[in-house]
Amino acid sequence: MKWKLNSRWFRWAAAITVGTAGCTQQKAEPPPAARPNILFILADDLGYGDLGCYGQQRIRTPQLDRMASEGLRFTQHYAGSAVCAPSRCCLLTGLHTGHARIRGNDRRPLQPEDITAARRLQDAGYRTGIIGKWGLGEAGSTGIPTRQGFDYFFGYLNQTHAHNYYPEFLWRNEEKVLLPNEVRRPAGRPAHPGGVSVNRAVYSHDLFIEEAEEFIRGSGQQPFFLYLALTIPHANNEAGAEGMEVPDLGEYAGEDWPTAQKAYAAMITRMDEGVGRLLRLLKELDIDERTIVFFSSDNGPHREGGADPTFFKSSGPFRGIKRDLYEGGIRVPMIVRWPEVIGAGRQSEHVSAFWDFFPTCMELAGLAAPENVDGISFVPALLGDEKGQKKHSYLYWELHEAGGKQALRVGRWKAVRQNLAEDPNAPIELYDLETDPAESRNRAEEHPQVIQKMERLFETVRTEEVGYSFGTQGRVAVSSD
Repeated sequence: MKWKLNSRWFRWAAAITVGTAGCTQQKAEPPPAARPNILFILADDLGYGDLGCYGQQRIRTPQLDRMASEGLRFTQHYAGSAVCAPSRCCLLTGLHTGHARIRGNDRRPLQPEDITAARRLQDAGYRTGIIGKWGLGEAGSTGIPTRQGFDYFFGYLNQTHAHNYYPEFLWRNEEKVLLPNEVRRPAGRPAHPGGVSVNRAVYSHDLFIEEAEEFIRGSGQQPFFLYLALTIPHANNEAGAEGMEVPDLGEYAGEDWPTAQKAYAAMITRMDEGVGRLLRLLKELDIDERTIVFFSSDNGPHREGGADPTFFKSSGPFRGIKRDLYEGGIRVPMIVRWPEVIGAGRQSEHVSAFWDFFPTCMELAGLAAPENVDGISFVPALLGDEKGQKKHSYLYWELHEAGGKQALRVGRWKAVRQNLAEDPNAPIELYDLETDPAESRNRAEEHPQVIQKMERLFETVRTEEVGYSFGTQGRVAVSSD
């Protein structure tokens, strides 16, 4: 018998306030059976333009394209950062990088007092799991997944370890799972967490899809939250120009392309096939209509491991790549599918960001978001109520790599500051995203009043966090991601 999603979900959805961010009063919670399953699939370094439904012409992604045609495609969604760890921190804690605990790839762990979406859902009766790449706490620290609200974890804790698609081991909860791969470490660095496999026996991505299937099958009637943090198409940086590690080139083997670009495309299509497997499983288990599926990427496309983001126009129509705070570094795909609730084939221009996911999934579960998050629930946009959707007064990013950078988006205006390690008062670049989404023309001199507003915001939207000051003093070293 089909689960009566619409009647159950809308009965309690009508009783909660749209946009619960900042709400602290107690609300009537729906029974566990009325709560939807939540599956968030995150790609790693996938560009806005790398999917067919976002304009890609060469790489084939039929499953994700179908997911978009059956659901909702956001065109103005932003990652939490232009690099991995802070972006994921924003996703799970609902805080932008001016307030988040983790603002760089420095292996800083989440702390016990940090509240994640997983912990709130776990407390509400969800079975919670993360499979894939974590990056928010090393082994034995306060930041490991099982101490941050996840019942189950399988994957990489360390980001550099996650470079290698053929690792010697992965983690299951707090135990190492040995794999038959044999890894060669960089010369003179026997303790290096990454390296390159010399036999390539087991491909980690394939294990993640299998584990995700098992997690979904094993959840039974208990609502689940699964955070599937894939590593594709991140490069194995330790493998140099051969860093696009994939078991085979698949349908691209015969293309007249550089080998690294064939591998990049093969990785993305392999990921697409994995997403298709999971969507088919939801139908097989008859839970498709009570499962909302999100798909996004942690930042823009990379130029590592031999990959060339210009070859596939991976940034789409935007300027910049990973480690840039221009649109290409932070504007990412966001596809959301929920049959019978989200209308098929829709597109939303709503401006949203990773820190919106926490309040969004709280509202989906009938819970109130913590009052101190930066995010705004985009449930109204999901349901087609664009007029009733609360808007951000601004979006903010800071990056503590590549010389130190900041960016703001306020309506149509985008402000970018660069080289802050050398000059904490670096001039502001200003772009009109409405007329110039490629950020090709700096309008700063033409709009002094907008610049003054941006200057005030840059001074007030962030809090100090040890190790994350701009300028040459008080900064911590960050690792390669």
